[in-house]
Amino acid sequence: MHAIVADQLTKVYRRGTGRSAGVTALNNLSLSVDQGEIFGFLGPNGAGKTTFIRILLSLVHSTSGSISLLETPLPNTQVRRRVGYLPENHRYPTYMTGKDVLRLFGRLTGMNSVLLKERIPELLRRVGMEQWQSMKVKRYSKGMLQRIGLAQALVNDPELIFLDEPTDGVDPVGRKEIRDILKELKGQGKTIFLNSHLLSEVELVCDRVAIIDKGSLLKVGTIGSLTEAGRHFIIGIEGILPEALRTEAAAMVMGISERHDGITIDASTSEELNRAIDLLRRHHVIITSVNQERSSLEDSFLNLLQKGGNA
Repeated sequence: MHAIVADQLTKVYRRGTGRSAGVTALNNLSLSVDQGEIFGFLGPNGAGKTTFIRILLSLVHSTSGSISLLETPLPNTQVRRRVGYLPENHRYPTYMTGKDVLRLFGRLTGMNSVLLKERIPELLRRVGMEQWQSMKVKRYSKGMLQRIGLAQALVNDPELIFLDEPTDGVDPVGRKEIRDILKELKGQGKTIFLNSHLLSEVELVCDRVAIIDKGSLLKVGTIGSLTEAGRHFIIGIEGILPEALRTEAAAMVMGISERHDGITIDASTSEELNRAIDLLRRHHVIITSVNQERSSLEDSFLNLLQKGGNA
C-alpha cells in the first residue's frame, strides 16, 4: 500500500496576466511513498519542498497532475483526520501551556475530551515534556517547542506524519530521543515524511530519500544506494605489498592503489573483487578487513545538485 502517490505533479505560481508570467515550483514530479517507511525529502532552499508538502496537505492546489494520500485521491478533507503535521516554524499562543496546546489541537482534529485526557499524558511522557506540561509556551526553549510540536503532530494518532525540521534546535540527546520515537512509530506501521536540512539525521533514520531541485526530482533511493561511492573497496592488510604482486596486478590491469591503512581496489563486479582478494592470498598477504567505500549523504546530495541528477 502506498501512503503517498504523486503523478506528474506541476505547480506554477502566476505573477501577472501574461502567459509567460509565472514561476514553476514543481515540474512533472512523480513520487510514491510506501506505507510504514520513513521517507526523507531533500533539496536546497527554493527547490519546491514546501510547495509539495502544501499540496499534500491540500493547502494549495496543483496546476496539473494527480495526488493521493493513504489511497484517497485529493482533494479530500476527511483524509486529513488520518494525518499529522509539524511545520518548520510552528507557533503556539504564548499564554498557553504545553498541555493546553495538545488539548487545543486534539479538539481541532475532532477528538473527544475523554480520549484526550488519556492521550495527552502519554504523549507528554513520550516526548520528554511531562515535567514542563504546565509551563507557558512563552518560556519554552527551541528544543522544548520542537518536542511539544512533535507531540502535537501525534495527538490524533495519525497514520501518516509530516515532519518539517523536527530536530532543529534540539540537543544531541534530544535528537537521539526523537530518532527513537520515529523508529518506534515506524514499528507501529506509521508512515513518516521527513523534511530536514540535517542530512546526518536523515542518514540515520530514513529508509529512502528523494532529492529534488528546481521543482524536478533528481533521484530516489535507499540511503545505501545514494551513498555508495561506485565500486571502490578498502582492504586492510598487514605489512606492505610484495613487489611481485604489484607486477602481477599491473599485468592483470587491476586497479590496486596503496594507502596508509591498506589498499583500495576498483572492482565493477564481485568477480573482480574476488580475483583481487585471490591475488593477495596467492602472495601470502594477510587481509584484516574488506569494506566498500561510501560517501556521506551530504556528499552525495551536493554531488547530485552539481551534476543535475546525472550522478
